[in-house]
Amino acid sequence: MARYISFCRPDGTASFGRLDGDSVADLGTQGTTAWLKDALGGDLAALPTTATYALAAVQLLPVVPNPSKIMCVGLNYATHVAETGHDQKDYPAIFTRWADSLVAHGEPMVRPPETTRFDYEGELAIIIGKGGRRIPRETALDHVAGYAVFHDGSVRDWQRHNIQFTPGKTFPATAGFGPALVTPDELPDLADQRVQTRLNGELVQDQPISDLIFDIATVIAYCSTFAPLSAGDVIATGTPGGVGDKRTTPLYMKGGDVCEISIGKVGTLTNPIIDEVV
Repeated sequence: MARYISFCRPDGTASFGRLDGDSVADLGTQGTTAWLKDALGGDLAALPTTATYALAAVQLLPVVPNPSKIMCVGLNYATHVAETGHDQKDYPAIFTRWADSLVAHGEPMVRPPETTRFDYEGELAIIIGKGGRRIPRETALDHVAGYAVFHDGSVRDWQRHNIQFTPGKTFPATAGFGPALVTPDELPDLADQRVQTRLNGELVQDQPISDLIFDIATVIAYCSTFAPLSAGDVIATGTPGGVGDKRTTPLYMKGGDVCEISIGKVGTLTNPIIDEVV
């Protein structure tokens, strides 16, 4: 299975590469910082290996550490729409994140002191490979470089200060993104993969990607209409029902917790939760 990661080499410089079991084939130019998003417009499989490292010897970074855009779809599973009490709309609900809100697989997500309502949201992320504007739905999947697991950690009270979502969705280090980009050819049955979130081992979300209200092609076409998409841009496609904020007894993340999000063949993203010290 073709899986690509962003990482820091043992000397601390950033690069990207292909996972080969327990080793990493470095595909970046040696001696310089190399970014995955700069290579996504070409043929990743054709890039030469410039070095090989043990996976344990490198530090993972978010799949794309420096995307130009991170767009997130809200209310995109009927179960989540129902539990929030919203009406289903004719168009996707879109909000944004900043790149410094991302952390890698294995890194801690940080609960800010401004909230006790730090909620989990397991999601499938799209990584754009070929940019474009006003992309037709019929060809939208041709623009996808791959998929990864995304944890859209949500500071619920700040999300609801007003009608906008952004303040509660982009506190630093509140979103997990990883561990790897999986290419579309390795996921012919993507729609059958289930988004499953576990908090401290308890299954709290479980729904197939096929239950998306607005499918992947529709989301890409819609987003590319109001904003040109570029290689390395990320679109998080929405979370299923089961979020902690809407449970009969609310369930929020706190320091010491561990959240694990699995999406079948796409992979498993694990992040411990820590409380920010100020």
